[in-house]
Amino acid sequence: MDLELALRVCEAALKQAAREGALISVAVVDAGGHLVTFQRMEGARLAGPVLAPGKAYTSVAHGRPTADLAELARPGGELYGLAGDRFVCFGGGVPLWADYGEGERVMGGVGVSGGTIAQDVACAEAAASVWHTR
Repeated sequence: MDLELALRVCEAALKQAAREGALISVAVVDAGGHLVTFQRMEGARLAGPVLAPGKAYTSVAHGRPTADLAELARPGGELYGLAGDRFVCFGGGVPLWADYGEGERVMGGVGVSGGTIAQDVACAEAAASVWHTR
């Protein structure tokens, strides 16, 4: 994950947010969950700088979209108790995969926060599409 690609991923999320009418924060992390870039739209919610990187980190750590974790982290779910600290278990985080011949590996993640869950997911998926079509 290099900075140039991470910035393009962010830009795709911001463009989708404009189409959605949402004010978002977006974060891109590398395979180790370390922040590569972060952007926040003017007027975006206060929690975005915490939640967007948290969603990106969570998607990398678990190798799945954070929307998939929401049900699993509810009371009675097999991952109940996961949410908290660095793990954000609701939609808006998407892992970025790459195929290295021996199978796919997570190479990073994108996290979006500030809109509705559906808007955050749409923005994160738009951002991930840049990664997958590079």
